[in-house]
Amino acid sequence: MSTTADTLAVLVAGADEVGRGALAGPVYAAAVILPRYHGIKGMDDSKKLLPEAREELAPKIRRKALAWAVASASLEEIERLNILHASMLAIRRAVEALAPAPASVRVDGNYPPPLGCPVETVVGGDGKIGSIMAASILAKVERDAEMRRLHAQFPEYGFASNKGYGTPEHLEALQRIGPCAIHRRLFGPVAQMSLLLGDCPYFPSLPAEVGDER
Repeated sequence: MSTTADTLAVLVAGADEVGRGALAGPVYAAAVILPRYHGIKGMDDSKKLLPEAREELAPKIRRKALAWAVASASLEEIERLNILHASMLAIRRAVEALAPAPASVRVDGNYPPPLGCPVETVVGGDGKIGSIMAASILAKVERDAEMRRLHAQFPEYGFASNKGYGTPEHLEALQRIGPCAIHRRLFGPVAQMSLLLGDCPYFPSLPAEVGDER
């Protein structure tokens, strides 16, 4: 790609995370640089799109983007850093994987991740700005695929359909059999069930100091 002044002017990435409010699984993020006239129709906040629409849009975004990347933060990182900082870590990883590197980044929300370039936070950006919409869609598609893979290991919780979020069926499974190894141990409903049920088939006991941090 040419590095003319005009090209550099469009190297503004959009970034977003997915899975921050889930009770299980990793948190994902994506960063996307779109050309000015990308021609991708139908993009929106990934939460507002049907799964079929997201799956249809994702390859179009990858094909049209000047650069794109998807990254994640693990369950261990969520528990060690807290979900906010783990989400920012996933965004940073996605942005740092972009080639070419962006001149600046627009991030959905009101919390700027620590990046090596200027950051603009945009509340509701995943429904307003094309590059953030694109990032939201790519992150959602990748995380959903990971939760379907995890469903094969832990089918009792319905991860293929609920993607780790606290649906009534998921909460019922937590009450019935307790948490599994990919549940976020410090999240309220999970922590409560682990304390009530004690040791669970897939789930190590919480250390006393972890239980005290709820």
